[in-house]
Amino acid sequence: MRRPLLLLAAGLIMASSLAPEIASAQQRRPGEQQQQEQDAAKKKKRESEWSDVQAPLPQLRNAGPCPYVKVLYDAGRYVEFKDGREASNAVAYTGEIQGISAGCQYKDDEPIKVTMEVLFELGRGPQAQASTKNYRYWVAVTKRNDAVLAKQYFDLPVTFAAGQDRVYATDKIGQVMIPRATATTSGANFEILVGFDVTPEMAAFNRDGKRFRLNAGTAVAGNANEPK
Repeated sequence: MRRPLLLLAAGLIMASSLAPEIASAQQRRPGEQQQQEQDAAKKKKRESEWSDVQAPLPQLRNAGPCPYVKVLYDAGRYVEFKDGREASNAVAYTGEIQGISAGCQYKDDEPIKVTMEVLFELGRGPQAQASTKNYRYWVAVTKRNDAVLAKQYFDLPVTFAAGQDRVYATDKIGQVMIPRATATTSGANFEILVGFDVTPEMAAFNRDGKRFRLNAGTAVAGNANEPK
């Protein structure tokens, strides 16, 4: 309680010290007097804001910025081919991470607690053998642009309705805990990566920027059976 009271007392002292300036301002020229009054008003407003005991500091959740959260490009898409043949009529199942929303909370020397929601778009191609598919993906915590600190895998079971070749799914990650060495260790020192559990061939396919048109597997003119 001492700090707010001291701030408030300081504000009162500063406000009372303005009285001689206002009295002497009456003897100044109109333009100069107006400028002095404006400066005094701005100063008083600034001091009032800083000494406001109702300032919303208790609502601040974090001691610093949150970790960076992003999709690893090489594992951001999942394209499963029958017999390894890269053609639209050989596609079995596909998936793409469409977006991630995340928030974090930490203070003092507590660990960083990160909650996440991952949005997936998942597809079934002409070579799919079942209406269900278990997609597997991972979440990794790294030192920013450095080594992986932890990595965990998750299963995402999906069911395609009759005649349905595409579904959207959102998976919620309850909490990612990141210990900090000291109270001054910021969340900006860490990075959280998300990606599908892909094969080396899938990763290379993504790395090369290959992808199929939305009508993959249908009979259309041109090179619809080739990746673009």
